Amino acid sequence: MGMRPPSGVPTLSRRSKVLLILALVVAALLLLGPRLVDAYTNWLWFGEVDYRDVYVKVLVTRIVLFLVAALFVGAVVWLAMLLAYRSRPVFVPTVGPSDPVARYRTTVMTRMRMFGLGIPIVLGLLSGLVAQASWVTVQMFFNGGSFGTVDPQFGLDVGFYAFDLPFYRFLLNWMFVAVILALVANLVTHYIFGGIRLAGRGGNVSRAARIQLAVLAGLFVALKAVAYWLDRYTLLWSGRKEPTFTGPGYTDIHAVLPAKLILLAIAVICAIAFFAAIVLRDLRIPALATALLVLSSILVGAVYPLVVEQFSVRPNAADKESPFIERNIAATREAYGITDDKVEYRDYPGVGTASPSTVPADLTTIANTRLLDPNVLPRTFTQQQQLKNFYGFPQSLDIDRYNVDGRVEDYIVAARELSPSSLTGNQTDWINRHTVYTHGNGLVAAPANRVNAAASESAEEAANSNSGYPVYMVSDLASLKSDSQVIPVEQPRIYFGEVIAQANPDYAIVGAAGDSGPREYDTDTDKYTYDGSGGVSIGNWFNRLAFAAKYAERNILFSGAIGEDSKILFNRDPRDRVTKVAPWLTADGDAYPAAVNGRMVWIVDAYTTLDNYPYAQRSSLEGLVEDSIDQNTGRLLPRKEVSYIRNSVKATVDAYDGTVTLYQVDDQDPVLKAWMGVFPDAVTPQDQVSDELRSHFRYPEDLFKVQREMLAKYHVDDPREFFTNNAFWSVPSDPTVETNANQPPYYVLVGDEETAAPSFRLSSAMVGYNRQFLSAYISVDADPQDYGKFTILQLPTDTQTFGPEQTQNAMISDTRVASERTLLERSNRIHYGNLLTLPIAEGGILYVQPMYTERNSTGGSTSTFPQLSRVLVSYREPGQGGGVRIGYAPTLAGALDQVFGGGVGNAATAPGGESAPAAPADSGASGEQAQGTAPQPQPQPAAPAPVPADRAAAVTELDAALSELSTAQRSGDFAAYGRALERVQRAVDAYQATGG
Repeated sequence: MGMRPPSGVPTLSRRSKVLLILALVVAALLLLGPRLVDAYTNWLWFGEVDYRDVYVKVLVTRIVLFLVAALFVGAVVWLAMLLAYRSRPVFVPTVGPSDPVARYRTTVMTRMRMFGLGIPIVLGLLSGLVAQASWVTVQMFFNGGSFGTVDPQFGLDVGFYAFDLPFYRFLLNWMFVAVILALVANLVTHYIFGGIRLAGRGGNVSRAARIQLAVLAGLFVALKAVAYWLDRYTLLWSGRKEPTFTGPGYTDIHAVLPAKLILLAIAVICAIAFFAAIVLRDLRIPALATALLVLSSILVGAVYPLVVEQFSVRPNAADKESPFIERNIAATREAYGITDDKVEYRDYPGVGTASPSTVPADLTTIANTRLLDPNVLPRTFTQQQQLKNFYGFPQSLDIDRYNVDGRVEDYIVAARELSPSSLTGNQTDWINRHTVYTHGNGLVAAPANRVNAAASESAEEAANSNSGYPVYMVSDLASLKSDSQVIPVEQPRIYFGEVIAQANPDYAIVGAAGDSGPREYDTDTDKYTYDGSGGVSIGNWFNRLAFAAKYAERNILFSGAIGEDSKILFNRDPRDRVTKVAPWLTADGDAYPAAVNGRMVWIVDAYTTLDNYPYAQRSSLEGLVEDSIDQNTGRLLPRKEVSYIRNSVKATVDAYDGTVTLYQVDDQDPVLKAWMGVFPDAVTPQDQVSDELRSHFRYPEDLFKVQREMLAKYHVDDPREFFTNNAFWSVPSDPTVETNANQPPYYVLVGDEETAAPSFRLSSAMVGYNRQFLSAYISVDADPQDYGKFTILQLPTDTQTFGPEQTQNAMISDTRVASERTLLERSNRIHYGNLLTLPIAEGGILYVQPMYTERNSTGGSTSTFPQLSRVLVSYREPGQGGGVRIGYAPTLAGALDQVFGGGVGNAATAPGGESAPAAPADSGASGEQAQGTAPQPQPQPAAPAPVPADRAAAVTELDAALSELSTAQRSGDFAAYGRALERVQRAVDAYQATGG
């Protein structure tokens, strides 16, 4: 009976081939088309921001890595298949008519090129796609330098672990991939072509197959030996002892490290055995060597360290681990920038020994106490300063400081941005959304330590009054035209910002469009045409087609609103712009607006990080930086493991034209030096930072939150005490929310101990480990002269000074507070603002918390918003066992008087004994007041100070002038308002002439 030959793959007809080719072309376009469009639009965007060198270098590096990995893996696999094919047996007997191998062999033989080249090409392409993502590792290897610090175990510079070791492991991993794929490809090829036959008794392996497989297996084991050698170094960021500490412990150094060396030696012997099998023609030798390697990996690599850990380390853990904890402490302090030269520790009793009115620094501190909470007041800003329904403010406002009339004060600041989500009705039409409503209008600032007027003594009257609102100083189009800007801004239009970027998609089309004239909304009476340098030209049809494809919007192609001079603005979020031009940086979660040299800019703090600093504690940024503000605002948190972090770059993004500038602010950071080697022109040297810009730099919140978590543990010097956790601190929970989230740090202006001048600092209270009593107070200087200098006040371990949660409970449980709160809650909602912790009185702790009320809305109304109604103050009485005094009044001065005695409040809230009149409230644009917002009374300090008798006449005239100013403001008569302002200025000059 004859045998039917094995059938091959069916032959396609010509029509089927054409259809298949068309389908493949369409699939390729669907897969590659969007990527090509993104690549082209990104090319245009990087050219717009003048960072095309970054884009090109990253792209070239990725392409080179892709090609190298693809060629290497593909070539190794191809060579393995080629050798197997060429050494195939001349005659391969078939088992029978149903032999599956024969069918596959026939199929392969009929399409040798497809299989012989197709498989290596596909595997190479896939390998290249994976490898190109490691461009950072490669660039760091070629540009990294030394840290000047060596590890205590191997004596190698930290730069080896940061820059070199990741690259060596990258190479080793791809060698493993290539050898494993080649081994599989060689094995399958030999099997198909008869070099390996499983049929019959015991099967059969040809000599060529045995040699080739032995060589590949030997190479794999040799690479494993190299891996054991490199594994020795990766022990320096071992996680075996987490969460106690990161890095090798006793077991790692005395059991795992020797085990690696033993396994290395066995792996070398095993590799030699595989190579010896080529000559000896006996596969039992490499088989025995492999069994030895596997058994050793279990016994030496796993069981032995486990025995050492259980029977030697755990019974004596404190003593055994002490040297390694000491290494971890030193490395963590260095990696997180909290070394002794940057951190000053002071003993602090927690009980005051003087009256604040007699300490010059305290006068400054209390006078600048922040009464406005940037996380409570966004709706207040919106209602009073929105102007139009399509403007808006972020969910959390910002804090910055300005020098106004010779005085440095901290301000609540926000950009009045375009809010695309607030557009309604016909405003959402494509033309209006993307070509008319394109930008915001102005910077809004309010002094953080005062409101327009003190609230009434009656709780109900206070909640229904027009007092307790911010004193606005606005720099917008109207103030620019009237020349009344307190904070100068020459170009108040905002095309780039946080709120604007919340639109999806976030693009705007600007610029002249033929003869249609200005199109963009500016004011009710004026239109505007963008003339800034930002934006990508879409005046030609090719670019219009690219962006129409990018946003899947046909209007970009056919709209008459687009002309030859039109440009498209996109990627408008300041943080996104920074991380896009510098993908090697991690941006802080909070960008803040500032008026610098007459321009509105967004300032973004950016970090360089490492995840493999030897012995340093490794943690997740997401867990370290999250607090109650992040939970309330829904801010995206960085998901990155770090063991080293530096705020080496401050970036600015111009709010008008989107210009991105990266400034170097740390010339000692080796990681930044490496990146500056990769991108030589991307970062501007720090000597080019202007003094005015530097004066607005803040110490970044995210970095501070990371460092305070580290300082909570790593302030401890004794490794045995570190092991017991007894001296650890904790970040207190925020008492103003119910989620038990961490209390955020706060920016405060405090008095310098030596000069009493205001110093801008970021601070946080710390409580004991699993306790609520105050243990420490951490603050870091944000002023240029002492930037980054930490001061830690350590309270005695047996302190009874209340922490934030205890203080909040004590204040709201006070009889006066509780009774009035019951009355208020009938028709109001109560918001407790930031609970500030202030060291004063040469050893004491003062807590200050604003309390806001908001009328209960009916029918879903959004017209109600918080206003400052009361100020709560808490202070521990001097002496052993001293109780806690609670102050509760409409003003800070009144609350301080209740705590310290009559007159102290007035003295402390007005440095020098006087209270200078505040600047007039800026109503924004005349004729463009937000609907439902009444004119505000003339702003007054929350607590006016008593005036000496010899200045009575000047004070009387000043009071009369302020009264006239208030009346003129309420009347809306701008002429009378101008005359009243002149009278106030004359009265102030006369008052100051008397020595005020």
